[in-house]
Amino acid sequence: MAIKQETELYAPLKGFFERQGYEIKGEVRTCDLVGIREDEAQPLIVEMKKSFNLALLLQGIERLRLSPNVYLAVERVREKKGAVNQRWGELSGLCRRLGLGLITVVFYKTKAPLVEVLAEPGEAPPQARSAVRRRERLLYEFRERSGDYNTGGSTRVKLVTAYREKALRVALALQALEAEAADAAGLGGGRASPGCAPGTAVAAAGTAATDTAAAAGNAAAGAGPAAALSRAEAPRGVTPAALRKRSGVPGAAAFLQKNYYSWFFRVGRGRYTLTAAGRAALIEYATIAEISAAKL
Repeated sequence: MAIKQETELYAPLKGFFERQGYEIKGEVRTCDLVGIREDEAQPLIVEMKKSFNLALLLQGIERLRLSPNVYLAVERVREKKGAVNQRWGELSGLCRRLGLGLITVVFYKTKAPLVEVLAEPGEAPPQARSAVRRRERLLYEFRERSGDYNTGGSTRVKLVTAYREKALRVALALQALEAEAADAAGLGGGRASPGCAPGTAVAAAGTAATDTAAAAGNAAAGAGPAAALSRAEAPRGVTPAALRKRSGVPGAAAFLQKNYYSWFFRVGRGRYTLTAAGRAALIEYATIAEISAAKL
């Protein structure tokens, strides 16, 4: 149940600390609750609010000038799913870093309120075991990006991560190798000029595919037997090893196998080609693809 006034927190908190040997008095020099115990030189101070907010936090910091033994107390409403004052783990960590204590009070219809101490004043925050690993991942992501392609604060947009950049490099290398293979087979028109944009290269690869089909038709109609045989035997797709060498991405095979963006298609054992989504991506991220091409 939700309380109507923060004064409803006073009685449960008073009883809680009195059971610990404190003498409690309310509203002493603007402090909501003050307690004194014979074995403690510093007074106990508790500031109360219906819910956790910035005003309560600032009030608690101000009270630290009077005593290091300061608690913030709020109601804990279990029905408010996802509310900011339900993020108790994060709020407890924040209070610990500031040297404040944190207490929650749960009210029930048929039984006494439950007072729970989530953080003690002056309690050091626990050391996060994953902090070093997370910092390493942050620095790795920063180093692996070739440039700044995202606008800070963006939400619900595609981010150009280091992973996406490497996938683009693999896709670009795959497109180039397929075009070169078409030229080597004597089909012509498949290889883009060195300075062409990725979109042009995509169109060239499409032309090469059309020429491949035309060549097969010519062979069936009686074209030169040697040429028809060489074209028929030419394996389709590109191997991961060739892509690793051309793209400069050590884990190129993993990008092909996981195929996170659906840019690659396995045409045979150990051979891959670009999908329509992959060709579209090279056009969508043409600027980034050009920068990646310069690194090949």
